[in-house]
Amino acid sequence: MDVLELLEAASLLVPEEAATENDITVRDIWDYLVHDEWDIALGLLEELGDARSLPLAFWEQLAEAAEQLRLERSATWCHWRCSEIRNGVIRADLTLRPAAEARRTTPISGVGVLRPMWDIGRLSPTGGRAVSIARLWVENMPTLEPGGRATVRLVPLTPAHWTHVQPGQQITMHEDRTVAGTAVILEVCHPATTMPAR
Repeated sequence: MDVLELLEAASLLVPEEAATENDITVRDIWDYLVHDEWDIALGLLEELGDARSLPLAFWEQLAEAAEQLRLERSATWCHWRCSEIRNGVIRADLTLRPAAEARRTTPISGVGVLRPMWDIGRLSPTGGRAVSIARLWVENMPTLEPGGRATVRLVPLTPAHWTHVQPGQQITMHEDRTVAGTAVILEVCHPATTMPAR
């Protein structure tokens, strides 16, 4: 499919009553599509998708459209949202340890590149602490400095490890044996149980 077809197909998956914070609706998006303003339509569709739960096919179509438009950050975000639907997502308030107290002295990327280990209270078969891996996306910030604090989105590598995690729970982030940061769980969304066909 070309960009226009992808954006049209994605817009058909958005309920008509859905609106952005600025009261932009799917009908408004169709006006942008008619006038070949595809990048604006894509951004508005992302905004509509961020405000409500939409199916995997919606985000897959937006990701492909963003790739065709060479909008790298949008493509990365749409692929991230696909991962959230497949694996679930945990939102948390993360505070990194200051550079003087931790091994990390450089900012972490905010766009889902880092895959740190997390102590979420699991035990190994021998009774010791076990860690689980989750990719990390920093909300509304391109990077997070050592000592900084932000709301983050975690996509578990093994969703079954995270089923016991609940809002209010404190977990620790590790990039090696030392604690790199501490997070308090804000929200847990489990993986979609049924996946729409592509």
